[in-house]
Amino acid sequence: MLKPELQAKFLQHLNNRKKKNEEGFTLIELLVVVIIIGVLAAIALPSLLSQVSKARQTEAKQNTGAMNRAQQAYFLENNNSFTTSVQQLALGIRTQTDNYVYEIGSTGTTGTIVTNKGKSLKAKLKSYAGVTYTSTQTVSGVNEAITLAFLCESSNPATTDYASGITVNDGAANTTACPNDGTGTMSPLK
Repeated sequence: MLKPELQAKFLQHLNNRKKKNEEGFTLIELLVVVIIIGVLAAIALPSLLSQVSKARQTEAKQNTGAMNRAQQAYFLENNNSFTTSVQQLALGIRTQTDNYVYEIGSTGTTGTIVTNKGKSLKAKLKSYAGVTYTSTQTVSGVNEAITLAFLCESSNPATTDYASGITVNDGAANTTACPNDGTGTMSPLK
């Protein structure tokens, strides 16, 4: 037989062991945590998805703006004419990425106006058009050719995916109006 002191310690040990096995989370506690995580995900997911689209659109906005500036430089360096080749602008921009197709369209002669296009390939992305054109400015009685440029954004994002990019029309000469695209009108960016 065990001494009463050892019996007490043994019973205390068994009792402590039993309590350790009872520790943990109840089913209701776990359910509350799962519900809280679900609510947070439902709130955060739409915001996250809209930020992803904005980030993708920033690519086209930056590239089209860079194409506008490069066209102005090209005009000054190449006998007052624009180019219709993205490669000749020497920007290192690929003509097609996962989300956009970049091309240059011209209205009439390439010496007066070009439209630098970032055409959306994917649904939920807006397209961009950069219009670069010439104008004359009189300085001390002398007419000089200058270049001007502006950037336009689709009013609405594309609704479907496009294999060759959504249609973006060319800009018109002697106007600062944005061209249209496959979703309707385009608006100037400030």
